[in-house]
Parts: sequence; C-alpha cells; structure tokens
Amino acid sequence: MQVPAPLEYERATSVDHAIGLLERLGSSARLLAGGHSLLPMMKLRLANPEYLIDINDLHGELGYIRMEPAQTRIGAMTRHRELLESDALARAFPIFRDAERVIADPIVRNRGTLGGSLCQADPSEDLSAVCTTLGASCVIRGRTGERVVTMEEFHRGPYETAVADDEMLIEIRVPARPNGSSAYEKVERRAGDWAIVSAGAAVWLTEGVISDARVGLAAVGPNTTGLPAVSEALRGRPPSEELYERAGALAAESCSPVTDMRGSADYKRHLAKELTRRALRRSVARISEGG
Repeated sequence: MQVPAPLEYERATSVDHAIGLLERLGSSARLLAGGHSLLPMMKLRLANPEYLIDINDLHGELGYIRMEPAQTRIGAMTRHRELLESDALARAFPIFRDAERVIADPIVRNRGTLGGSLCQADPSEDLSAVCTTLGASCVIRGRTGERVVTMEEFHRGPYETAVADDEMLIEIRVPARPNGSSAYEKVERRAGDWAIVSAGAAVWLTEGVISDARVGLAAVGPNTTGLPAVSEALRGRPPSEELYERAGALAAESCSPVTDMRGSADYKRHLAKELTRRALRRSVARISEGG
C-alpha cells in the first residue's frame, strides 16, 4: 500500500495564519488545497513534507469570482466547479468553461482549486494554459505584503513557481478587453486525462482586423507557454483560414515536445498546429456570435 511519510498537520484559519505557519516552518511545509496533485505525490514519496497546512477553511476568504470593469479577479481557492458554473466568467472568457469541461471528473472539480492547479506547475496543466493565453497575472502574498507577477514570471520550470516558501498565491487577475473572445482545444487519451497537447487562443478584433491575439500551449515543453511569434503574425490582419494555418505552423515550430507514452514529438507538433487553428477559428466565430 502506498502511504505518505509521517507528518504534522494543521488547519489554517486565515490567510495571515497560513502565511505565519509557512514563515515559521519554511520549506518543510506544504499547503493542502484540493490535494489531488499533492496527495498522490506524497503516497509515492515524491513529495515528503514534514508539515501539512490545510487551507480548505480559507475558501470563504479566497473563493470568489469578481467581475470588474478593468479586470476579473479570481481567488486562489475558487473550485473548478465554480469556474465551470460561472455564467459571468463564461461570457467574458469562454476559454475557462471550455477547459473546465475537460478537466478530470466531478469529484476532482468539486475540490480542486485554481490556485492549486497553477502552483502544481505541471507542464500539461489546463488552467495554466488558460491563464497564459489570457495574459493573467498572479498575486502572491507574504508577511511583508503582496507582489504581482505575470504568468511567464510565475512559472519558473516544471513544478517550480515564483512563490517562495513563506508566501501564498492568493489571487489571479485577468485583464478585461473589449471586442474579444477565447477558446480552448485539447486532445487527451481518455476523458479527464492530462493533455497530450492542448491549445488556448484569445483574439481581439477592431473593424474586422485582429488588433491582438494570444495563443498558449500545454504539454509541449517544460511549462505552459505563450507564443509571441504567433501573436506577431496575427496582429493587423483580417481573420482567414490561411492566417490560422500560418499561426498553427508557427505554434508547431515554436514548441518543444518530447516523445513519451502519450505520443511522439512529431505527433504532438501536429496536434499543436491543428489545435491552434481550431482555437483561433472558434475564438473569432464567438466574437461574431457575440459570445
């Protein structure tokens, strides 16, 4: 039977309490939110914290979706189910609902959190690709205050983030921009599995021309990644199948997949190209449809 190593356990009663525990315990402690990534790693002894700080009681403090004129603020303890069921979030950023529909299963979605997903920093993680696509930023709090970092700064490598041992990710901020929409495409071995490859796209139009666009890929490199070359190729041009084809080709060229049990590197590049095309096409169609 796979069981975690012995450890001490404490439930945090507030964000400040959790940060105080992290400051005192240092790298020997880990935060427990949904636990669907951390607990399997502990059972396999891939993670061996001496202290586990349960932050599920902080959902009332950090579980929210706040739609504001300039941005949407999402608390780090917001559950997958809440992201899936938010009509306001789906209207503003349909990519969230696209992704949540293909994340795991209802049991995981009922407990797993946005912050836990981002802090796991798995290269195949869906919501990391979503937040990268939308140009989101992450609010990190420590004893001395808060700091805000971009998604590119937040993910420093596989399973490594900018959150220090005595800090917590508390909020994700997504900028609100008019005349845009988004979409998410994913290929997986079975329903709810990690992606073989996934692609998110966000597009903004001005008088029928792409004023800006972003594409984010997952499972094709050490971290989910944005693709500046694709954005540059799309800006200032009217949407077309030829343009989507060019963007897909650039996505395939820009990623760095490896051959593994989920598929060959060539197959993953093919998926990166095709899924980028589909996500861009669907994003533009949603703008025309008004949703």
